[in-house]
Amino acid sequence: MSGRDYKRPESVLVVVYTQAGQVLMMRRVRPKHFWQSVTGSLEWGESAAQAARRELYEETGIMAGDRLIDLRQQVSFPILPAWRTRYAAAAHSNKEHWFGLQLPSRRIPILQANEHSEYRWVSSDQALRMASSWTNRKAIRYLISGRSIR
Repeated sequence: MSGRDYKRPESVLVVVYTQAGQVLMMRRVRPKHFWQSVTGSLEWGESAAQAARRELYEETGIMAGDRLIDLRQQVSFPILPAWRTRYAAAAHSNKEHWFGLQLPSRRIPILQANEHSEYRWVSSDQALRMASSWTNRKAIRYLISGRSIR
């Protein structure tokens, strides 16, 4: 098998928030109590920005337009054993690229029933408590510390 027969070990995380500082959090179908921002893998031949726009639209129905902010931050994390078969044998970690998207006000996202079961617009403090992954919490903290979320 070639490398392209496997999932690319690179992904995006998009924190969607409003001018008033509310953050969009979505609950995954599986695992049941996993809350997150928009996330997804890069397809082969796709840039991180292209993947962020695609995943945002696929998961929420929101089109980024020119508002997508490349936070120019990446983190790596180990690929969990449960997901290893999706990746080539040499892939042991995933690189995640962070983006932000500020909306003027809250929108009702169009969720994919096979991916997310619920959404909430919450304060940044509550988003930090809800986020299930350390990378999601770190991205929200990054936006709070020097960016647009207050």
